[in-house]
Amino acid sequence: MIAIVTGTNRESSLSSVFTNYIREIYEDLNIDCKVLNLSDLPCETFSPSAYFSKPKKVLEFTDHILNSSGLVMVIPEYNGSFPGALKLFIDLLPYPDSFENRPVCYVGIASGQYGALRPVEHLQQVFGYRNAYNFPNRVFVPAVHNVATVNDGIIDAGIKDRLVNQAELFIKFCDSLGKKP
Repeated sequence: MIAIVTGTNRESSLSSVFTNYIREIYEDLNIDCKVLNLSDLPCETFSPSAYFSKPKKVLEFTDHILNSSGLVMVIPEYNGSFPGALKLFIDLLPYPDSFENRPVCYVGIASGQYGALRPVEHLQQVFGYRNAYNFPNRVFVPAVHNVATVNDGIIDAGIKDRLVNQAELFIKFCDSLGKKP
């Protein structure tokens, strides 16, 4: 199973648009997948007490990550990095089990011209520290508001093709590591 993480807790985000499209790609490739949308986490997830008493939804998301063959991270750019909600979620996951030897794939989206290159590279450092296998074929989407809308989805055929290609290669990458999705 591939876990697809929406890297923000903002409701009705373009990250969700990309996450849902990526889910469709994996389903079309007959790969079991699960979307983990951080906006589904309850408010108490963001309380200091969550480190000691994890909300039920966090535990549910944790199980999906621990049982995944690989992760696809959809990362929006927030102030030159990835969202704080994503970092907190990562910090709530069990160490080292969550990412140790787990393949991770990246899609960066941004309003700016670099397509979230910086946040993806920041997150790759975090996952590298946690001994994950960083998949090198990343997709960067600059000027995201020109290629996707909440109502119409992804409207750029080139972006769609790049996401399909990435998914096909990520499945092979997972297989090569003995992590058959």
